[in-house]
Amino acid sequence: MAEDKRKRDSIRMSMKGCRTNNGFVQNEDIPEQDLDPGSVMGSPQHNAVSVPGPEEADLQDMRPYAGMPKEVLFRFSSQARYRVPREVLFWLTVATVILLIGATITIIAISPKCLDWWQAGPMYQIYPRSFKDSDKDGNGDLKGIQDKLDYITTLNIKTIWITSFYKSSLKDFRYGVEDFQEIDPLFGTMTDFENLIAAIHDKGLKLIIDFIPNHTSDKHAWFQLSRTRTGKYTDYYIWHDCIHENDVTIPPNNWLSVYGNSSWHFDEVRKQCYFHQFMKEQPDLNFRNPAVQEEIKEILQFWLAKGVDGFSFDAVKFLLEAQHLRDEIQVNKFQIPDSVTHYSELYHDFTTTQVGMHDLVRSFRQTMDQYSREPGRYRFLGAEVYAESIDRTMMYYGLPFIQEADFPFNNYLTTLDSLSGNIVHDVVTSWMENMPEGRWPNWMIGGPDSTRLTSRLGNEYVNIMNMLLFTLPGTPITYYGEEIGMGNILATDLNENYDANTLLSKSPMQWDNSSNAGFSEGNHTWLPTNSDYHVVNVEVQKTQPSSTLKLYQDLSLLHSNELLLSRGWFCLVRNDSHPLVYTRELDGIDRVFIVVLNFGEATQLNLQETISGLPTRLRIKLSTNSASKGSEVETRGIFLEKGDGIILEHNMKNLLHHQTAFRDKCFVSNRACYSSALDILHSLC
Repeated sequence: MAEDKRKRDSIRMSMKGCRTNNGFVQNEDIPEQDLDPGSVMGSPQHNAVSVPGPEEADLQDMRPYAGMPKEVLFRFSSQARYRVPREVLFWLTVATVILLIGATITIIAISPKCLDWWQAGPMYQIYPRSFKDSDKDGNGDLKGIQDKLDYITTLNIKTIWITSFYKSSLKDFRYGVEDFQEIDPLFGTMTDFENLIAAIHDKGLKLIIDFIPNHTSDKHAWFQLSRTRTGKYTDYYIWHDCIHENDVTIPPNNWLSVYGNSSWHFDEVRKQCYFHQFMKEQPDLNFRNPAVQEEIKEILQFWLAKGVDGFSFDAVKFLLEAQHLRDEIQVNKFQIPDSVTHYSELYHDFTTTQVGMHDLVRSFRQTMDQYSREPGRYRFLGAEVYAESIDRTMMYYGLPFIQEADFPFNNYLTTLDSLSGNIVHDVVTSWMENMPEGRWPNWMIGGPDSTRLTSRLGNEYVNIMNMLLFTLPGTPITYYGEEIGMGNILATDLNENYDANTLLSKSPMQWDNSSNAGFSEGNHTWLPTNSDYHVVNVEVQKTQPSSTLKLYQDLSLLHSNELLLSRGWFCLVRNDSHPLVYTRELDGIDRVFIVVLNFGEATQLNLQETISGLPTRLRIKLSTNSASKGSEVETRGIFLEKGDGIILEHNMKNLLHHQTAFRDKCFVSNRACYSSALDILHSLC
């Protein structure tokens, strides 16, 4: 009872006329009245506050007030009208959190893999010596590239690919590297490079650079140490005994250089022959030496630390040679062996794509993965593969659980010297049918070592090939100048001691119709500009609504804005000697793009014979003929001139890749569907 009385005393409040004083006693000098439990004043209904035990009635006439002691607070909090809402809110919160976690897990589980930066937009390949000269010496340089970044962004480019700029003694500045960690003075300084990469990243772009691991220049410090048998460098290159008498060398075997004649060259210092797959000034490194592999790894780390976003590995199929040194087999077995001097006269079974070569590429991948752990900093690896069969090319993608290159560069379109719907169809289907599941394709129509498109196929094919490039699935790759239709220069006296045929596609970029096409303010340029630069240049085409540049920009913008092109199915509809017809479509989107490209002579096409349910008229989304953009065509009779291409837009419920007739003609790299209700991509197709 004493304890009970103590509790009552601790919560009794001074009240007048049932007014509370919020826990403060106003008249502390007024003595407390002893309450007779039997009196009327002592009854519970007349007390302001009384906590005589667990009875709920004690608090019926009370309301919570500020400054309540915890004993009162606990009594109020246990009442149903306060407890129930609190519990309801608690369980609603728990349920909401669980629901959100479940929804997040579900969305992650059903979401397709996001496109990485090297998949999301086109790449732009620059030959730095020919892009822009900033110091008036007639040679393009790194500062010149930086000066033109604003122009590159107008093309909706996502990645810049710069070919070799390492210190080199060769005139072509592409292969014979003297120092992999130095910028050739012709192109600028390391500070220029650091400024360039910072400017590229500031514009939201990425940078990949060439890397040539197979060989070095004969002036490289490693080679100079190797030829004198100095320490670990003794076996950095491939040396072998050979006979050398009276300035005549008898090599160890019949292996040939890519440029012809023996791939062995006698060194007067070491008194042995060294092996070179290319020029004698480009000795091959010995990749069977672990020390060489470690050197290459350190070079990669050097440039990755500089902020480079990826590499194009060149000549990787030449990295290893057979150790047995047996003669390679002649293509014509009746040919006199001593007359076999051209590279094409041998089967190169012992000098290309040897066992262990792909292990080296995987080791490059592992090194780059160490720098890919930061979000958004994935490092790209591309492999340049020339003159390989399609099955060997696909091996560079790696195995299902062992990755090598993100993709081998697809140069099959760059080798075509004639076009038809059937030829293009075969090139495209060959890649898509053989590409491993889940891998990403790429397409290019030119490069530093290929004849430019206009010189190879004709001006009438420039726009249609750019339209092909941007409407095929995968990453489009553009060689500088293709966006304006540049061609090769004529083979005149080029004042260069390198193979002239490789220089014709490397002429200076044509910026305007001023002197030297706006490439340089100097008195000369390292190569002559093309004679058509007065009409084929950036400034002129900027002002022409029907120009090649304007169409290129429209195609690039469409590619970046349309899921149909970046993520959709590719379905081949029709091909013959003239047109090639295909669709781009995506589950969840009722629109499809129908792409019609005419690579042959003028023709009339009836699309309704090929695709059932087409309306009589369809709207043209884009056309190689700018006057047709936005207009409509009769689907029963579409007339196309040679080199014409159109992209038609059509609402279609039953997509072609669901139809049995087209199932074997449809391809997709990363399967995805679109939900218009949630505005997300998902994989529950």
